Amino acid sequence: KTDRVDARTIATMLLSDVDLKSYTDIAYHNEELKSLTRYRFDKVQECAKLKQSVSRLATILFPELEGLVSSIHGTSIYALLSEYPGAKQISEVHLTKLTNLLTTASKGRYGKEKAIQIREAARASIGSVMPAKSLELKHTIKLIQELASEIDEIEDSIQKIIDELNPPILSIPGMGINSAAVILAEIGDFSNFSSPDKILAYAGCSPSTYQSGKLTNCYAHMEKRGSRYLRHALYNATKYVCYWNPVFAEYLAKKRAEGKHYNVALSHAMKKLVRLIYALQKSGKTYLTAA
Repeated sequence: KTDRVDARTIATMLLSDVDLKSYTDIAYHNEELKSLTRYRFDKVQECAKLKQSVSRLATILFPELEGLVSSIHGTSIYALLSEYPGAKQISEVHLTKLTNLLTTASKGRYGKEKAIQIREAARASIGSVMPAKSLELKHTIKLIQELASEIDEIEDSIQKIIDELNPPILSIPGMGINSAAVILAEIGDFSNFSSPDKILAYAGCSPSTYQSGKLTNCYAHMEKRGSRYLRHALYNATKYVCYWNPVFAEYLAKKRAEGKHYNVALSHAMKKLVRLIYALQKSGKTYLTAA
C-alpha cells in the first residue's frame, strides 16, 4: 500500500491476535463453485419459464399433440415444431418427410406409425392457425436449445472442479453432481458451523416459531430464510437419496406411516441427510466407510 494510514491499519491487524485464515485452494474452488452453480440455477429457471411458454403455444396451435407423445419437451418434438410450428403445417407435410424427421430426431424411437398418428391428429385438430404464434413457438424453442447448450457448458466446468475436490458426500447413493456442488458452494467451510442444525438454519429449513396468545407453533412451517440455493439443492438431493438409498427410503416410509404429509416426511429426511453430509465432510470419510 502507498497510503501510510491504510498500510499501518493492515500491519496492525496482522500483528493483532485476530485468527486469520489463508486463502486456500478449497476456498478458491468454493468461490468458483458458488458463481457457477448460481449461474446455472438462473439459467435453469429461465429455461423452465420458456418451456411453459412452449406448452402454452402448443396448446393454442396443436392441442392434441401432447396426448400423442410422452413429453412435448422431447428433442424429437422440438425438432418437429421447429420445422412445422402448428397443426396446419404438420397436416400438409408429406408423410415420408415427416417420418424421416421424427425417426432421425428421436433416434429410431418414433417411426412411420407415429408420423401417421400425428399427421392424422393434425388434420382433425381444433388448433388455431396463427402465424404470429407459430413464429413465437419457433423462436422460443430456439432459445431453449441455446440455453440447454449453455447449461451443458456450465455443468462441464462444475464437473471439473468437483473432480478435483472429490468430496465425500458424492459417495452417498442418489447424491448428484449438481446438488453436491451447490451444497458445497453454499456451505463453504464446514468448520464455520458448530452443528448440522446451524446448516439447516442457514438454509432456512428450520421450523418457524408462531405465537398468538397461549398458542405456540400452530403452523410450524419452514422459515425459508437464508440461502434459497442451498434449500433447493437439499430438497432435490433428499428426494433422490430417498429413492436410491435404502436407509433413507425406509426412514421416509416410516415417517409417512406415522401419518405425516409427504413434504413433512421429506423435511425429516432432509435433516437426516444434512447430519450425514456434515459428518462425512468433517471426517473426510466416504459413505460406505463411515457406515
